[in-house]
Amino acid sequence: MPEDIRARQRMGVGAGVVLALVLAAVLLTALPEGDDGPQDGGDCIPHAVDSWSADDRLTSEFARYGDDATRTDDWTGGDGTHSVRLPDGRVLWLFSDTYLGQVHGPPNPVGESYAWRDGTAPLVRNSAVVMREGRLESTLPSPLFPDPAPGQWRWPVAARVEPRSPGSSEQVLRVLLWVRTTGAAPWVYGVPTATEVATLSLPDLRVESVVPVIDQQLVQDPSRRVLFGTTLVSRGGWTYVFGGDDGQAASRPTSSAYAARVPEGRLGEPAAWQYWNGSRWAAGARPAAVLGDGRRTGVGSAFSVVRTGGTYVLFTMAAGTRGLTTVTSYWACSPTGPWHGPMKDFGAALPRGQVAAYNPQVHTELGDGGRLVLSYDVNWLEPTGAAAQLNRNVSLYRPRFVTLRLAPTG
Repeated sequence: MPEDIRARQRMGVGAGVVLALVLAAVLLTALPEGDDGPQDGGDCIPHAVDSWSADDRLTSEFARYGDDATRTDDWTGGDGTHSVRLPDGRVLWLFSDTYLGQVHGPPNPVGESYAWRDGTAPLVRNSAVVMREGRLESTLPSPLFPDPAPGQWRWPVAARVEPRSPGSSEQVLRVLLWVRTTGAAPWVYGVPTATEVATLSLPDLRVESVVPVIDQQLVQDPSRRVLFGTTLVSRGGWTYVFGGDDGQAASRPTSSAYAARVPEGRLGEPAAWQYWNGSRWAAGARPAAVLGDGRRTGVGSAFSVVRTGGTYVLFTMAAGTRGLTTVTSYWACSPTGPWHGPMKDFGAALPRGQVAAYNPQVHTELGDGGRLVLSYDVNWLEPTGAAAQLNRNVSLYRPRFVTLRLAPTG
């Protein structure tokens, strides 16, 4: 999924197909009460990162799994790192563009002490890897989510286990998907097209259906198109779904954040979605930004939000060139803001070379006792020659992890 500067090999050409915006279903259950706009709860206080350290165990686990030479059709690297805990205790890791195939070495063909992929390593648009008791064990057949049409592809983002329908005892997995369409510069990573929700059966993780939620093709300026699902937060009977635009692709300093909400258990019902329009929640509304002034404040198009007590904390790459190496945060008392910050930054450890960090994501199912686990992706900085760099050093295109602790601030 895009963020600040990304470098990847892209595949596929062709015209996009218009996705239908499905908003005809009738709401059959009562909506949750409250939280209709900005409000400062009594337990909402400013928070910022108090301490952080590298999580070598998780980082090494992905390196072990990716370097396993006994696998010939498995995950060797990917970005867009999201995760969800399944009812049986497994953790499903979702990735956007993914390399499969064999890993060799070291040394690599140019004599460097890195494991490497050969030039025939297949690249797919998305993948999913299963973890059990802290150990990665298998990759689902990839791509998990097929392309919707020629020249289009799907990137999975946030996911949640829900009842199949409100009140049902049967659970399913809902996965938010971003649809992108092949485009010309500056849209070298695809033109934002639509947000979808996939339903997967449990425990076998079979894709049952994919439903369009919000189609953005009628928004003429691609930099103002909003894709939802970079992160999810639950509160008071609602699932809050955050999204972003692609202002950076049009050379703007920062992108903006947006908010939608859905009654818990109804992510797969497009008519149940409501969008913050700047003054209230409304179905079918044009969303208004909740964070981002286009200069000093804002987000990358992929960011993460968590709730601690009554405070929401948002993690994103910093604005400007610092956003290639530095994670910052904002806080608010409501999903709609006002958001305060940027707060205290911390640096993402990076390997040598022209590399960048992007897509900070908190994995709440892995934290405990006030400890948060956050991942960030690592990629080659310049698009030219990126595929060769990623093939010759497999460690560049894998998530890295840190452990954070938040604390109240003055």
